[in-house]
Amino acid sequence: MRRLILIAGVIAALALAWLAGGWWLGGALERDREFTVAQGASLTSAARELEKAGAIKSANSFLLRAKVLGSGDGIQAGEFLLPAGASEARILDTLQNGQPLRRLVTVPEGMPSILVHERLMAEPLLTGTIPVPAEGSLLPDSYDFRRGEPRAAVVARMQAAMRDYLAKAWATRKPSAVVKTPQEAVILASVVEKETALAKERRMVAGALSNRLRIGMMLGADATTIYPITRGKPLGRMIRVSELRDPNPYNTRAIAGLPVGPITNPGREAIAAVLDPAPTKALYYVADGTGGHVFTETLEQHNAAAARWRAIRRARGEM
Repeated sequence: MRRLILIAGVIAALALAWLAGGWWLGGALERDREFTVAQGASLTSAARELEKAGAIKSANSFLLRAKVLGSGDGIQAGEFLLPAGASEARILDTLQNGQPLRRLVTVPEGMPSILVHERLMAEPLLTGTIPVPAEGSLLPDSYDFRRGEPRAAVVARMQAAMRDYLAKAWATRKPSAVVKTPQEAVILASVVEKETALAKERRMVAGALSNRLRIGMMLGADATTIYPITRGKPLGRMIRVSELRDPNPYNTRAIAGLPVGPITNPGREAIAAVLDPAPTKALYYVADGTGGHVFTETLEQHNAAAARWRAIRRARGEM
């Protein structure tokens, strides 16, 4: 009898060692590995996939140890990084409590929709095809996405972000704003976005353009002339005289008022600038040679500033 008790004790000790050792000691992975848990997946189905991936030796053993030694918390959907040598205990904790991998696609301020489309279509971890989104409908920002997520879902988040921001920003519109609708705000902000690369100038550019709109003066923005030719891509050459004179509904060098639609996807600061433009009498601005602009109130002042800019360009060998 004593012998049987001893044998039973040895067996129990070995079983406990098997349970504990297989749970907490180093695992089977020889290198770091990304592992995806599908939406709605159970621990059982995840264990089968872990076994196929070589992260654990046996799904059945893993499930038994998880039941006896692990937490009863549910696992998360997402993509996780399992480090080389991760124990079964660490793997389960990662799936239950770890942070899923973040993958980002970034839309810079002023990126036109045709280039956003190219960026999304070039991302190999996204799926599905999409048309070029409506210009001005996407809010520039960095967006999370999951491996295998449809491109259309990412675009939908970008468009929802623009709608949400625009609604909040519109509520802060100042009496000095010349735009009458949120869509007009996006259109004018898209021009502001293309007219200056300096954040500190956006309100001044918005002020000058608002003044022009207020008195019925043409905006005269080259970017609006280029947009119907390239849909926002760089022109790569000088604008032709015929293009400057073309009275298409985008060309603000040939028609008064706003272009018919946005010419890019404006960021938050550009939208905020047209809703609260700088208090200025300026109607004109021209490059100053340092990346910024000289703002002037009269045509005579503008012509003098333009002459200085031409002199700078000649000295640089650009003319």
